[in-house]
Amino acid sequence: MADVGAGGRRPEAANGLRRELVRLRHKTVDVSRSRARLLLAADADRRAIERTLHDGLQQELVAIAVDLGRAVTLLEKDPIAAQGLLKELTGNLRHAIDEAATLAQRIYPPLLLEVRGLPSALRSAAANSGVTVTIQVSADAGYAPDLIAAVYWCCVEALAAAPTGTHATIRVADAEGGLRFEIGVSDAYPDGALERLRDRVEALGGELILEDPKDGGSFVAATLPSAAPRSLSAR
Repeated sequence: MADVGAGGRRPEAANGLRRELVRLRHKTVDVSRSRARLLLAADADRRAIERTLHDGLQQELVAIAVDLGRAVTLLEKDPIAAQGLLKELTGNLRHAIDEAATLAQRIYPPLLLEVRGLPSALRSAAANSGVTVTIQVSADAGYAPDLIAAVYWCCVEALAAAPTGTHATIRVADAEGGLRFEIGVSDAYPDGALERLRDRVEALGGELILEDPKDGGSFVAATLPSAAPRSLSAR
Protein backbone atom coordinates (compact mmCIF):
# COMPACT_ATOMS: atom_id res chain seq x y z
CA MET A 1 0.00 0.00 0.00
CA ALA A 2 2.89 2.32 0.80
CA ASP A 3 4.27 1.81 -2.70
CA VAL A 4 0.93 2.74 -4.25
CA GLY A 5 0.76 5.89 -2.16
CA ALA A 6 4.27 6.82 -3.15
CA GLY A 7 3.44 6.12 -6.76
CA GLY A 8 0.37 8.29 -6.47
CA ARG A 9 2.46 11.13 -5.17
CA ARG A 10 4.95 10.94 -8.02
CA PRO A 11 2.52 12.15 -10.72
CA GLU A 12 1.47 14.99 -8.42
CA ALA A 13 5.08 16.04 -7.95
CA ALA A 14 5.73 15.76 -11.68
CA ASN A 15 2.68 17.87 -12.48
CA GLY A 16 3.74 20.46 -9.94
CA LEU A 17 7.21 20.57 -11.45
CA ARG A 18 5.76 21.00 -14.94
CA ARG A 19 3.54 23.86 -13.75
CA GLU A 20 6.53 25.55 -12.13
CA LEU A 21 8.58 25.18 -15.32
CA VAL A 22 5.76 26.70 -17.37
CA ARG A 23 5.48 29.58 -14.90
CA LEU A 24 9.22 30.22 -15.05
CA ARG A 25 9.18 30.14 -18.87
CA HIS A 26 6.36 32.69 -18.92
CA LYS A 27 8.25 34.83 -16.39
CA THR A 28 11.40 34.68 -18.54
CA VAL A 29 9.45 35.73 -21.63
CA ASP A 30 7.82 38.60 -19.72
CA VAL A 31 11.17 39.86 -18.43
CA SER A 32 12.73 39.59 -21.90
CA ARG A 33 9.88 41.64 -23.36
CA SER A 34 10.23 44.19 -20.54
CA ARG A 35 13.93 44.57 -21.28
CA ALA A 36 13.27 44.95 -25.00
CA ARG A 37 10.65 47.67 -24.38
CA LEU A 38 12.98 49.42 -21.95
CA LEU A 39 15.89 49.39 -24.38
CA LEU A 40 13.67 50.76 -27.15
CA ALA A 41 12.47 53.51 -24.82
CA ALA A 42 16.08 54.31 -23.89
CA ASP A 43 16.97 54.58 -27.58
CA ALA A 44 14.03 56.96 -28.08
CA ASP A 45 15.27 59.06 -25.15
CA ARG A 46 18.75 59.26 -26.64
CA ARG A 47 17.36 60.30 -30.02
CA ALA A 48 15.28 63.00 -28.31
CA ILE A 49 18.37 64.32 -26.53
CA GLU A 50 20.31 64.30 -29.82
CA ARG A 51 17.54 66.32 -31.49
CA THR A 52 17.55 68.79 -28.60
CA LEU A 53 21.31 69.17 -28.89
CA HIS A 54 21.25 69.63 -32.66
CA ASP A 55 18.09 71.70 -33.13
CA GLY A 56 18.24 73.62 -29.87
CA LEU A 57 21.52 74.07 -28.04
CA GLN A 58 23.81 73.75 -31.08
CA GLN A 59 21.81 76.28 -33.13
CA GLU A 60 21.73 78.66 -30.18
CA LEU A 61 25.50 78.47 -29.74
CA VAL A 62 26.06 79.04 -33.47
CA ALA A 63 23.86 82.15 -33.30
CA ILE A 64 25.81 83.41 -30.28
CA ALA A 65 29.10 82.91 -32.16
CA VAL A 66 27.76 84.88 -35.15
CA ASP A 67 26.54 87.70 -32.91
CA LEU A 68 29.91 87.83 -31.14
CA GLY A 69 31.54 88.44 -34.52
CA ARG A 70 29.05 91.25 -35.14
CA ALA A 71 29.84 92.74 -31.74
CA VAL A 72 33.58 92.77 -32.50
CA THR A 73 32.90 94.63 -35.77
CA LEU A 74 30.62 97.14 -34.02
CA LEU A 75 33.14 97.96 -31.26
CA GLU A 76 34.97 100.43 -33.49
CA LYS A 77 32.03 101.70 -35.56
CA ASP A 78 29.29 101.94 -32.93
CA PRO A 79 30.41 101.15 -29.34
CA ILE A 80 26.96 101.86 -27.90
CA ALA A 81 25.30 99.38 -30.29
CA ALA A 82 28.05 96.87 -29.52
CA GLN A 83 27.39 97.25 -25.79
CA GLY A 84 23.68 96.60 -26.29
CA LEU A 85 24.41 93.51 -28.38
CA LEU A 86 26.83 92.17 -25.77
CA LYS A 87 24.16 92.53 -23.06
CA GLU A 88 21.75 90.59 -25.25
CA LEU A 89 24.40 87.93 -25.84
CA THR A 90 24.94 87.60 -22.09
CA GLY A 91 21.28 86.64 -21.65
CA ASN A 92 21.42 84.22 -24.59
CA LEU A 93 24.55 82.60 -23.20
CA ARG A 94 22.95 82.12 -19.78
CA HIS A 95 19.96 80.48 -21.46
CA ALA A 96 22.31 78.12 -23.34
CA ILE A 97 24.07 77.22 -20.08
CA ASP A 98 20.72 76.45 -18.42
CA GLU A 99 19.71 74.29 -21.39
CA ALA A 100 23.01 72.38 -21.20
CA ALA A 101 22.45 71.79 -17.47
CA THR A 102 18.93 70.48 -18.19
CA LEU A 103 20.30 68.06 -20.77
CA ALA A 104 22.97 66.87 -18.32
CA GLN A 105 20.19 66.24 -15.80
CA ARG A 106 18.35 64.08 -18.35
CA ILE A 107 21.48 62.04 -19.08
CA TYR A 108 22.91 61.61 -15.56
CA PRO A 109 22.28 64.13 -12.78
CA PRO A 110 25.63 65.46 -11.49
CA LEU A 111 24.11 65.57 -7.99
CA LEU A 112 24.15 61.77 -7.89
CA LEU A 113 27.95 61.86 -7.91
CA GLU A 114 28.05 63.75 -4.61
CA VAL A 115 28.00 62.21 -1.14
CA ARG A 116 24.36 61.36 -0.33
CA GLY A 117 23.39 63.04 -3.58
CA LEU A 118 20.18 61.05 -4.11
CA PRO A 119 17.94 63.34 -1.98
CA SER A 120 19.27 66.45 -3.76
CA ALA A 121 18.85 64.85 -7.20
CA LEU A 122 15.29 63.80 -6.37
CA ARG A 123 14.43 67.29 -5.13
CA SER A 124 15.81 68.76 -8.36
CA ALA A 125 13.74 66.33 -10.45
CA ALA A 126 10.65 67.03 -8.35
CA ALA A 127 10.99 70.78 -8.93
CA ASN A 128 10.44 70.24 -12.66
CA SER A 129 7.77 67.53 -12.43
CA GLY A 130 4.62 69.59 -11.87
CA VAL A 131 4.01 67.50 -8.74
CA THR A 132 4.40 68.62 -5.12
CA VAL A 133 6.79 66.12 -3.56
CA THR A 134 7.88 65.16 -0.05
CA ILE A 135 11.16 63.22 -0.06
CA GLN A 136 12.43 60.94 2.69
CA VAL A 137 15.72 59.11 2.12
CA SER A 138 16.98 57.01 5.04
CA ALA A 139 19.24 54.67 3.08
CA ASP A 140 22.96 54.33 3.76
CA ALA A 141 25.37 56.12 1.43
CA GLY A 142 27.45 53.05 0.59
CA TYR A 143 25.47 51.66 -2.35
CA ALA A 144 26.97 51.28 -5.80
CA PRO A 145 26.39 54.28 -8.12
CA ASP A 146 24.51 52.05 -10.60
CA LEU A 147 21.96 51.08 -7.95
CA ILE A 148 21.51 54.68 -6.80
CA ALA A 149 20.99 55.75 -10.42
CA ALA A 150 18.48 52.94 -10.98
CA VAL A 151 16.39 54.01 -7.98
CA TYR A 152 16.59 57.64 -9.09
CA TRP A 153 15.30 56.91 -12.60
CA CYS A 154 12.50 54.72 -11.23
CA CYS A 155 11.36 57.62 -9.04
CA VAL A 156 11.60 60.02 -11.99
CA GLU A 157 9.45 57.63 -14.06
CA ALA A 158 6.85 57.51 -11.28
CA LEU A 159 6.77 61.31 -10.99
CA ALA A 160 6.48 61.73 -14.77
CA ALA A 161 3.49 59.36 -14.81
CA ALA A 162 1.70 61.07 -11.89
CA PRO A 163 -1.17 63.45 -12.72
CA THR A 164 -0.05 67.10 -12.73
CA GLY A 165 -0.94 69.01 -9.60
CA THR A 166 -1.00 66.01 -7.29
CA HIS A 167 1.08 65.49 -4.14
CA ALA A 168 3.59 62.68 -3.95
CA THR A 169 5.66 61.20 -1.13
CA ILE A 170 8.89 59.41 -2.04
CA ARG A 171 10.62 57.15 0.48
CA VAL A 172 13.92 55.38 -0.16
CA ALA A 173 15.26 52.99 2.45
CA ASP A 174 17.57 50.03 2.96
CA ALA A 175 16.13 46.62 2.14
CA GLU A 176 17.43 43.10 2.37
CA GLY A 177 19.65 42.54 -0.63
CA GLY A 178 19.09 45.95 -2.17
CA LEU A 179 17.41 49.32 -2.03
CA ARG A 180 13.65 49.95 -1.75
CA PHE A 181 11.65 52.90 -3.00
CA GLU A 182 8.03 53.69 -2.18
CA ILE A 183 5.93 56.39 -3.87
CA GLY A 184 2.47 57.44 -2.81
CA VAL A 185 0.46 59.93 -4.88
CA SER A 186 -2.77 61.68 -3.94
CA ASP A 187 -4.47 60.93 -7.28
CA ALA A 188 -4.69 57.58 -9.06
CA TYR A 189 -2.30 56.89 -11.92
CA PRO A 190 -3.99 56.74 -15.34
CA ASP A 191 -4.32 53.27 -16.87
CA GLY A 192 -1.07 52.16 -18.47
CA ALA A 193 0.92 55.09 -17.07
CA LEU A 194 3.25 52.82 -15.10
CA GLU A 195 4.07 50.36 -17.87
CA ARG A 196 7.51 51.82 -18.48
CA LEU A 197 8.25 51.89 -14.74
CA ARG A 198 7.18 48.25 -14.45
CA ASP A 199 9.46 47.36 -17.38
CA ARG A 200 12.36 49.18 -15.73
CA VAL A 201 11.85 47.48 -12.36
CA GLU A 202 11.45 43.98 -13.81
CA ALA A 203 14.46 44.40 -16.10
CA LEU A 204 16.51 45.31 -13.01
CA GLY A 205 15.44 42.15 -11.20
CA GLY A 206 12.70 43.64 -9.01
CA GLU A 207 8.93 43.38 -8.87
CA LEU A 208 6.66 46.42 -8.93
CA ILE A 209 3.93 46.60 -6.30
CA LEU A 210 0.90 48.74 -7.18
CA GLU A 211 -1.92 49.41 -4.73
CA ASP A 212 -4.91 51.74 -4.69
CA PRO A 213 -5.51 52.78 -1.05
CA LYS A 214 -9.11 53.13 0.14
CA ASP A 215 -8.65 56.87 0.70
CA GLY A 216 -7.81 57.38 -2.99
CA GLY A 217 -4.55 57.89 -4.81
CA SER A 218 -1.98 55.22 -5.66
CA PHE A 219 0.96 53.53 -3.99
CA VAL A 220 3.87 51.97 -5.87
CA ALA A 221 6.94 50.28 -4.45
CA ALA A 222 9.79 47.99 -5.43
CA THR A 223 13.07 46.68 -4.11
CA LEU A 224 15.95 46.76 -6.57
CA PRO A 225 18.62 44.13 -5.85
CA SER A 226 22.20 45.23 -5.38
CA ALA A 227 23.21 43.09 -8.36
CA ALA A 228 21.02 44.99 -10.83
CA PRO A 229 22.27 44.64 -14.45
CA ARG A 230 24.67 47.52 -15.16
CA SER A 231 23.47 48.08 -18.72
CA LEU A 232 19.92 48.79 -17.57
CA SER A 233 20.47 50.83 -14.43
CA ALA A 234 21.00 54.09 -16.30
CA ARG A 235 18.35 55.83 -18.33
